[in-house]
Amino acid sequence: MTPVTWQRVESIAIALAVVVFTVVGFGYAWWWLLALFLVFDLSAVGYLAGPKVGAWCYNAGHSYVGPVVAAGAFAVVGADWLMVTALAWAFHIAIDRALGYGLKHDDDFQHTHLGWIGNKRH
Repeated sequence: MTPVTWQRVESIAIALAVVVFTVVGFGYAWWWLLALFLVFDLSAVGYLAGPKVGAWCYNAGHSYVGPVVAAGAFAVVGADWLMVTALAWAFHIAIDRALGYGLKHDDDFQHTHLGWIGNKRH
């Protein structure tokens, strides 16, 4: 397997683990993961300011740092919305990466750390 394939398989495992933690570990409804799924793509709005700003905003919203910080905040304050957000955010990132949508390079939206996506793939 190539490193990209390994990362995609790993991302599927992360997505499945998040579903289990959501439902079994925390007792939240599974549909929260789907209901919040597209919220995290709002980070792509940065592309309105150009590819460099867009890549930075997108990568900030698609890094596991955000969900980890939200989960840490949940551990401190105990607000359920923080953990639901952390789980849905991690699920979103894992599904994106499993599908080949990686962190963006600052030259083109379709250029990711996992390779080119869309029409530029070939």
